[in-house]
Amino acid sequence: MRWQTCRVSSNDPRDEKPQYVLPLVVRIERAAPPARTDALETAARAVLEILADERSLGEGEWARAMTDWQDARIRKVVRRARGAEWRKASALPGITVTSPQDTEVRVFPPVPLDGWPKDLVKLQVSGTDLDDPVGPGPVPEGAAVLWLNPELDMSAGKTMAQTGHGAQLLWWELSEADRKTWRAAGFPLAVRTADPERWARLTTSGLPVVRDAGFTEIAPGSCTVVSEFPAFGFLAR
Repeated sequence: MRWQTCRVSSNDPRDEKPQYVLPLVVRIERAAPPARTDALETAARAVLEILADERSLGEGEWARAMTDWQDARIRKVVRRARGAEWRKASALPGITVTSPQDTEVRVFPPVPLDGWPKDLVKLQVSGTDLDDPVGPGPVPEGAAVLWLNPELDMSAGKTMAQTGHGAQLLWWELSEADRKTWRAAGFPLAVRTADPERWARLTTSGLPVVRDAGFTEIAPGSCTVVSEFPAFGFLAR
C-alpha cells in the first residue's frame, strides 16, 4: 500500500528524486470570499480531477510531469488570486473546478520547485484564511470523508493542500472500477474535523493517513488527514 503512516522516516527514498509541486489557486474576491469548508472540498476535487484527466495519463501532455511529481513527495502549494490575477492564472493550462456554491479552484500540472510560471509565482501564498459562516452540516450519503486532525491549527491554504493529499491517497488505493464510479458521480466528498475520540480510532484503523513533511506551519510527521470512504470499504471500525 502506498499511503503514509504517522511514523517519521528520516531516510525516505522519495527525497532523492527531483522534487515537483502541484500548484493550486483559489479565487478569493475581497467582497465575496468562499466558505472555508467549501474551499477545502473544492481543492480536494480539483486534485482528483487532474489525476483522472486524460492529459495526465498514458501519453498525455501532462503525464510525464504527473509521474515525476508522484514518484517524489506529493507536494502541493495553494495560492490565492482575485480580479486580474485570477484571469491571468485562468489563462494558463490547467483545470478549474467550481463548487455548487461558486467556489473556484484552479489546478495546474506539476512544476519543478523552482520553476513556477511567472503569473503564479507572484501570487500570495500566506494569509489564505477563510471562515465558515454556518456549520458544514451532515456528511452527504455516499461521500468520501476527509477527516481533519482536531489538534492542529492550519491556515485555509495549508489545509486545502492537506485535503488534496487525502483525496490523492484514497484515489491511489481505489480500483479502476471504483475510480470510474466516483468520477462519474462528480467525486462526492466531504471535509470534516474529527472529534478527539474519532481521530484516535481513525489513525489506528489502517485507513490512508496523510503525514506532513513539515515544510510549513506544522511539525514534521504531523498526521493531518485520514481518508474514509464507506461506499468502497474504506471504513474505520
